[in-house]
Amino acid sequence: MIIAGYSSYPWSVDWTSFRQIANSVGAFLMADIAHVAGLVAAEQYPSPVGIADVVTFTTHKSMCGPRGASILTTDRMLARKIDRAVFPGEQGGPHLNTIAAIAVAFKIAHSESFRLLQKQIRINAHRMANRFMQLGIRVPFGGTNTHLVNLDCKSILGPDDTPLMGDTASRILDIANIVVNRNTIPGDKSALNPSGLRLGTTWISQRGFKEAEVDAVTDLISELLHSTKPYSYPKRHGVLAYRAKVDFETLNEIKVKARDLSHSMGIDYTPENYGYPHFYYIDQEPPEATHVSLEIMGNRAAQLLQTVTSNDVTSLNIGQSQNTEISQGGNHVICALTRTDESIFQLCVPASESVQIKTWLRDLSDGYIQLDEDDLHAKAPGPVSIVDLGVSHDNQKPTDETVQSSKPYFLGISSKANVSAKSLPDFNFSISESENLMKTALHETHQSLGAKMVPFGGWDMPVWYSSVSEEHSVVRSTAGLFDVSHMGVWEAQGPTAAEFLDNICANDINSLSVGSSLYTHFLDPDGRVIDDLLVYRIQKNRYLIVVNASNDKKDWEWVNAVQSGTVLIDRERPWSKVSGQSQVNLRDLRDKSSGKDMRVDIALQGPNSKKILVALGIDDVTHALIDGLRRTKLCQAQLGKFDLIVSRTGYTGEPMGYELFVHPSNLVDLWNTLLNVGEPYGLLPCGLASRDSTRTEAGLPLYGHEMGGELDLTVSEAGFGSYVKTHKPWFIGRKSFMNHSDRGVIVRFRFNQKGVRMAHYGDPVVDKRGRVIGQVTSCAIDSEGFLLGQALVNHDHAKPGTHIGVFQSASDKPQIPHASLSSGDRIQLHESATILPRFMRKK
Repeated sequence: MIIAGYSSYPWSVDWTSFRQIANSVGAFLMADIAHVAGLVAAEQYPSPVGIADVVTFTTHKSMCGPRGASILTTDRMLARKIDRAVFPGEQGGPHLNTIAAIAVAFKIAHSESFRLLQKQIRINAHRMANRFMQLGIRVPFGGTNTHLVNLDCKSILGPDDTPLMGDTASRILDIANIVVNRNTIPGDKSALNPSGLRLGTTWISQRGFKEAEVDAVTDLISELLHSTKPYSYPKRHGVLAYRAKVDFETLNEIKVKARDLSHSMGIDYTPENYGYPHFYYIDQEPPEATHVSLEIMGNRAAQLLQTVTSNDVTSLNIGQSQNTEISQGGNHVICALTRTDESIFQLCVPASESVQIKTWLRDLSDGYIQLDEDDLHAKAPGPVSIVDLGVSHDNQKPTDETVQSSKPYFLGISSKANVSAKSLPDFNFSISESENLMKTALHETHQSLGAKMVPFGGWDMPVWYSSVSEEHSVVRSTAGLFDVSHMGVWEAQGPTAAEFLDNICANDINSLSVGSSLYTHFLDPDGRVIDDLLVYRIQKNRYLIVVNASNDKKDWEWVNAVQSGTVLIDRERPWSKVSGQSQVNLRDLRDKSSGKDMRVDIALQGPNSKKILVALGIDDVTHALIDGLRRTKLCQAQLGKFDLIVSRTGYTGEPMGYELFVHPSNLVDLWNTLLNVGEPYGLLPCGLASRDSTRTEAGLPLYGHEMGGELDLTVSEAGFGSYVKTHKPWFIGRKSFMNHSDRGVIVRFRFNQKGVRMAHYGDPVVDKRGRVIGQVTSCAIDSEGFLLGQALVNHDHAKPGTHIGVFQSASDKPQIPHASLSSGDRIQLHESATILPRFMRKK
């Protein structure tokens, strides 16, 4: 069967040619005219009836009828089969109301007025396409002779030549009450990221639009699209996310013009509900009063207000008020803000400014207007609800200052510089070398199991029990158990814990729901990596934080210094202190002072991990809870006799694995019990060497190697730039991170031959011509017995499949000049390797 028909192709179809093709191969021809049925009925488009074996169409598009469909055929046998397939095969029963409405639509389609409407639809589409081309927007397919017009949004470029894409364009137009479809156009590689728009003129023609009105709406669409500023940022696996912002004044001017154009055509009914949140306009008359109250409500209400007002919203308790300022469009408006509930605020504003402010806040909440004229990436937190409560009789009662001078960021902050404030000192941390290595509670257990112990980050830790290759293989095939109780485990708890963590972490902490975790980074004011870490949201205002063992003391000093406001966090405002620090309590959960709340971590990783976890003994409810845990999710559960925080996370690249947080007094018992119940499932204890080899194979970073360290690698150079959420208007290190130019990117590579020498940190990497293009950061054995590593290389050489060379253990001693070589001399040669995809995908 050959199916012919189009949803976005704007030119008519040659049905006879399709018939000839079908006949040449003995195929049925089915014509799908869903989008053009009205045009066909009005003889404005070629009809396939009598040519195709079967014709299908819907009745709610250009046919202008109810939602429904028809199937036509002149073949009686086919008709019987189709009837039976539809009813009782697919359709539950005939809907007589729909059938009656379709009959009315078909009767109307016989009329001269319907024919004239369809003719005008084509005229309007042709007019629109030509107008867009005159206005500098490319029209794919070169025009139209139907009701459809396609646009190439890539005609509009951002400041850095980033193209406008269809999804963002359609959303911005929708905010202006102009509804279009995003659509793929020739050249697009995926429907998930189309660069085009599809417009149809059926509805506006029904409203009475003719050439003049079509020109007007086309001009509005073009003006809005041309006023956008497209930009992009990296997502995972090197994919770019395309976004755009639009100017507040331009958006609302076009919004009003679109409304007026629509109203000029008349309407045959009076809408019962008309207003916010669907319809609101900047030209609304302000009330005759002194002040108006706006209610700002939602989970992100506090964050939005913290961004756009000058005072510290996080310091407000329920029932408290503060004076503040809003800077918008060059105006500085003094307001009073009251917190009426945890996620509800009332903003008292001058009535004369109320329409401007509420419209601006609503548009900020939608996320498509530019927050900061100097920063396209910055986005106000949202969405929130902004409701006009009317005239306020509770005006400016607070007596405090309107500006919190130590606040690191708010909109309009540049005009509020506190030049008299004292600059805070840079953070300095010195490592104190201790002769005595620290030991985990499992130290004696490791020794009894025959582990080889080595110093690591100030701890005496097992590097392996049998061999690296065996333990690596076990993790990939059955399961491995790792002692990671040397890792730092902290708690941040309190009403402003999320706000505090969001300021000191590069990822979006406020996006975390209870029972979720995310990977993030501590950055210093210069955008350098202090550490990478995981943050878990255990309860509403309670977070678990896990940091690297080697950085635990440094991280703890840094975070506490930031909380106390004693270190520099922003170069441009060196007196700044983070918001939210006053109502958050930090605890080290490995410290005995945490008592019954103490927690340490062990990792159960590998395909059989869930079976082993369940073998501890659980009830049906807990079993369902564990079964439902997706990647990065967590829960608190009683497994056997153990009270655990169970997180489906890990550092081995295994799709199935858990990190188990237990009280240290139960750590040895849990370890031994897991090894006992896990024996039938192939569980073995594993050391740090196999943890390093599995994470290297997976493409995961190690602080000091793929981040920070002697190379001072940034998060984006490590290939994890997508975990730095630059849409957040401020966090420590944001501006420096965004201004940094990457020197290259971390890649995975594998030596082409087995049995070659191990590569080490700093070993040179060369291209096929012998030019140095980077250096090794890690290397270990992989699942197939090859040596696999990670390296920083130039962007031009980062593509998977690229052939490179590595000088393992490269000597820093002068080499004999090649011209002076004689028989028996030795020279170092590079070993051939190949760049792999950035991350492992387990088969």
